[in-house]
Amino acid sequence: MIFDLILQGGTIIDGTGHQPAFSADIGIIGEQIVAITDLSEHIRSNRYSQVIDATNQVICPGFIDVHVHSEISLLGGRDQYAGILQGVTTQLLAPDGFGWSGLKPKAARQFWHYTQFAYGELPAELQNLNWPHPEDYLDVFRGRIPANVCPQVPHCAVRLAVMGWENRPATVEELSRMERLTEIWMEVGAVGICLGLDYQPSANADINELVTLCRTVQSHGGLYAAHIRYELLGRTKAWQETIDISRQANIPVHISHERVDSTTRNILEQVDQESIDLTFESYLYPAGMTHLAMRLPMDLQIGTPAEMINRLRQDKAKDRAIRFLETNLETDRSIIGYTKSGKYVGLPLSLAAKDAGQPVAEFAYNLVVEEEGIETLIMFWPIPPNEAESVLNETAVHPRMMVASDGIYEIPHPHPRGYGCFAQFIRKFVRESKLLTLEQAIWKMSGFPAKRFGLKGRGEIKEGSSADLVVFDPTSIADRSTWADPIQPAIGLNYVLVNGEIVLAKGTITSHLPGRILRRS
Repeated sequence: MIFDLILQGGTIIDGTGHQPAFSADIGIIGEQIVAITDLSEHIRSNRYSQVIDATNQVICPGFIDVHVHSEISLLGGRDQYAGILQGVTTQLLAPDGFGWSGLKPKAARQFWHYTQFAYGELPAELQNLNWPHPEDYLDVFRGRIPANVCPQVPHCAVRLAVMGWENRPATVEELSRMERLTEIWMEVGAVGICLGLDYQPSANADINELVTLCRTVQSHGGLYAAHIRYELLGRTKAWQETIDISRQANIPVHISHERVDSTTRNILEQVDQESIDLTFESYLYPAGMTHLAMRLPMDLQIGTPAEMINRLRQDKAKDRAIRFLETNLETDRSIIGYTKSGKYVGLPLSLAAKDAGQPVAEFAYNLVVEEEGIETLIMFWPIPPNEAESVLNETAVHPRMMVASDGIYEIPHPHPRGYGCFAQFIRKFVRESKLLTLEQAIWKMSGFPAKRFGLKGRGEIKEGSSADLVVFDPTSIADRSTWADPIQPAIGLNYVLVNGEIVLAKGTITSHLPGRILRRS
């Protein structure tokens, strides 16, 4: 047997979470791992094409990011390799239910405007946004991406295709059409349905719609993943709604970007006691990032971006929005990451308001209106830093939690999680605080998400698995991205392989684009 590549002398952490680290060589042929043993005889007899010396390095499965706004940046641009640079080899599509497939051109352009806060400027080559069928959209990625992608049903696009921006329950006929669109996505291999229940138009769906679509997804073996209904219901009721959906549709459920604190601790105990099939993910930073309009009353957000802005310009809506922002917006530390005009980027919201000579809430309202709804804000949790650290520590070790970045790319001042999430998890919670073993941490970033989302042959090092691998120095791997300087790649990662091809070599990006479209298995 002649190997295309041998990784020699590394310490293997296999991604299962229970197998202790062990020393062995890994032999790769094509896209697969075919041997995990002592391959020194093959090396001595030159039965290989290439060898990577992994002495004193950890070899683990590539990380799987189940919630990340990366799909457009993977096609090219400044952040094309941001995930690779922190060891991510597979990324799920349709975070928060975002997507443009199946939409008529006008609706697709409207929805791009709505989601631009998470994706930046629309690349010229994608201007038509013309993807009538899910396969048309997936075809865009073939041969052009450094990491694998995996489809989910984009609920926002499904609802928009059938009902537009209507704020009402679906009729029986409309629900039937949404079921068919969901079925089509599941037939092309989607791993489940993804929703953003604080975003338009998903926010307008009632629980009957969600349960009905979930039953279709469940019949194909998929799961339900959601940014839950924080703004309308509050966290406690939003978690309970998710549990109700799991019960009614008999479907596994997964909650996006959550944490363990005084609100969720008791709920998670209930989940354990009642054996509810629920998981969640966290990026493990004390701040999120989304569009500033999210902090407005939900009824003021309804409709297309243009309709929302026109509504906000009315005097009564303006007064109400400002009063609401005065009590529902953390202003002391929030950072402006992106605006359509390019103004104020990188400034704390409070400083930008001071420079404009306006109270913070009034400035925030004006920013939404003047930027036509295209603005992104880093929003810190409204709790003291020491309390936030306690929450992060408790979240990091919870057995139902996996790591996901919720990264936002191609905007001028993104959240540091987009470049640092996975490296930070090892640096902070394994090496420094010792809250987790390295085996447990790797499981939360590879084997756990692969198992949960049905990605067979990924997330584990074993013979027959796909050769998605990360080689890193456990003593030096660390995030460098900060609130002030977020576009900084991690250090300590030496090699990243995707489907057997080297995409990162000695810390430097190669020109290879070996990413594949993965389907539910």
